[in-house]
Formats: sequence, C-alpha cells, structure tokens
Amino acid sequence: MAFNKLLGAIAATLLCAATATASAQGFPDKLVRIVVPAPPGGSQDVVARLLAEQLQPAFGQPVIIENKPGAVGMLGVQELLNAPHDGYTVLMHISGIVSEIPYLTKPRYDPFKDIKPLVQLARSGLVFVGNPQLPAPALKDVVGYVKAHPGKVSFASYSSGSLSHTLGVEFNQLAGLDMTHVGYKGSPPALQDVMGGHVQFMFDGPGTSVPMVKAGKLKAYAVTTSQRIPALPDVPTFTELGYPAMTVVSWFGLWLTPDVPAPVQARLRDAALKAMQSPVYRERLAALGMEPGLPATPEDLAKSLRIAYERQGSLLKSIDFKPE
Repeated sequence: MAFNKLLGAIAATLLCAATATASAQGFPDKLVRIVVPAPPGGSQDVVARLLAEQLQPAFGQPVIIENKPGAVGMLGVQELLNAPHDGYTVLMHISGIVSEIPYLTKPRYDPFKDIKPLVQLARSGLVFVGNPQLPAPALKDVVGYVKAHPGKVSFASYSSGSLSHTLGVEFNQLAGLDMTHVGYKGSPPALQDVMGGHVQFMFDGPGTSVPMVKAGKLKAYAVTTSQRIPALPDVPTFTELGYPAMTVVSWFGLWLTPDVPAPVQARLRDAALKAMQSPVYRERLAALGMEPGLPATPEDLAKSLRIAYERQGSLLKSIDFKPE
C-alpha cells in the first residue's frame, strides 16, 4: 500500500512537471503585462515601452505597460507578487529596489528571495551637476569652492537615503568636504532649486539632468560611470579625476518571481536580450544618457545587488541615517 502511494506521488509529480513544461513551451499564448512602478514619461517608463515595442512582434502577442507608481516603487512589486507566477506579468524596476529602497522603508517582501532579476535592460551612472553661475569650472574648483565656504554649500538629492544622497556623502568623505544634504521628492524639484541657486550641487540621473546641461541650465562636472557617456562626451569620469571609488552604476531590469517555470524565464530572458540589440532601442537609450545592460546572468546580477546593498548600508550608517 505504501509503495503504491509512493508510485502515485511520483506519477503526480511527473504529470505536473510535464504539464508545466508543455505550458512553458507555448509561452506566450496571450497578453504579457510589464508593470512599471513609475508614472508615464519617466526613464523607467520609456525603457519599458522601448522593450515592449521589440517584444510584441517577437512574441506575436500584445505586450502592454501598466504604470503602478507609489510607495517608493513597492506598489509595482506588490502587483507582481499578487499576479499569477506564470511569466505573463513581469516587473520593470531599478536595481535600487534591492540596494536602496529597503533602507528607506520596510518592504513587505524579501528583496533577495521574493523577486528575481532576470535581465539587465539598461544601465547608467549619475551625473554630478551644479549651478552654472558658480565660479567653479571643473571638479577641482568645486572642491576649492566648498572648502573656501565652510558650512555654506549644499547638495540636493532626489530622495533622502537614495544613491543620489549617498554619492554626495561619499564625495564629502573622499574630498574632505562639508556639503549639507537637502533631500527632495524627485529630480524635477531638486533640479529647479539647483538651477535657481537655492542648492549648489546634485547627483542626478542622466535622463533628467542631461537635457538641462545641454540647454546651459546646469553645469556637469563628472559622471560615475567607468567610461564617459555618449550624451556628455566632454564630461570626465570620477575615475579620471582621481576618485575611482565613485564609480557606481544603477540599472533598470526585468524582474519576476523565482518560481516562474524555468523555460518561461529562459524565453523571457532570451527575447529581452535580443530586443536590446535593436538599433532603435540602443539609439533611444543613448539619447537618455544610458546604455544597454550587460548580458549578466541572473545569478551574477543577484551577487552585484548584494554588494550594492551592503555598500549603500555602510554609507548610510556612517551618517546615522534614519528614514523619514
């Protein structure tokens, strides 16, 4: 009797596996949803729509964008977790969902277990910008200016506790500066105050800062990428200027839950990697000051996220950061 039960359990397991494999092989046979935890028009939304444009003809099925902004990106994650874990709902999110956001709030999920980075879609560093009226034409002059005005210079961030914040903290530490941090809720209001002279400097994403730099409304001093970005070819990297520790990139990725069938994960990943080779995709990213993501494996992405998470935590601990 026990032996028959064992055989029955094995048969049931094999049947479920066969059914899942057959279902995965036909993926997708209906609409695919990309959840974006940001409003329309932002960099995340633009990259997601670029991806959807390439995936739709490859899949032969509609690929739609569903914007779920709010709660520092956690509404989008919750939407993914609540949907069936079958690959028909995926999440387009920043790497900060693992490396930064857990320090800003207490998520209702484990960022290292409940969600999985499938593919890195686009990557960029941040641009260190300042008010163009300041008497500081280069980064070395910024250092001199801040030291000549102790306690009177500030830097903005698009959110307290974010990479925009901790890069300023790290620059303070490396250059021996005392710039005061001023946190904002998003890049637009922060950049407005930098351009208005209320705050002197800021680390910002290229999607929002590059257009202002090209319009002459901001001065760009350095980028945190390992190489100069095509959108600002005359702006040096921090490494070139003697601050190699300031080489940091963030990225947009495609995420899902780890229990999505492996063949479905492979199908999604392969399709996304092929989409990233499209000239239109690459040209649009370059215009945003970004570049296509690296073909790193999900395992390598997870390892890099752990390193970024620990680095962020160390910097926040050094200033005794408390979430607002």
